Amino acid sequence: QVQLVESGGGSVQTGGSLRLSCVVNGNTDRINLMAWFRRPPGKKRAGIAALYIVNGRTYYSDSVKGRFTISQENTKNTAYLQMTSLEPEDTGTYYCAAGRYNRGDNYVEVLARASFAAWGQGTQVAVSS
Repeated sequence: QVQLVESGGGSVQTGGSLRLSCVVNGNTDRINLMAWFRRPPGKKRAGIAALYIVNGRTYYSDSVKGRFTISQENTKNTAYLQMTSLEPEDTGTYYCAAGRYNRGDNYVEVLARASFAAWGQGTQVAVSS
């Protein structure tokens, strides 16, 4: 069983930066994909970034591409989401997720299905103008 613990949320002004962390505990034998999801106030949760651990390939949604970076530090069993140039539209609850990616899968579809083995508890990000 895999457990995820997130941290790093907070309140910033437009243009600011935050780094979210996600510590991964437990049996990760079948985990090869880390992802971050975001749920804006009053809206549905949506995937915004994914990292295929095997080869380091990443995927970003158009809304965060060029501003956010997903990464992992294996020695600390931690995944990160570095967020820069934050905008009020980035406000929401951020969740990390751990799952399995099969070669040939479409990242958009994988994130849309949101069928991940484990989820973090969520961390709040608020961006003010």
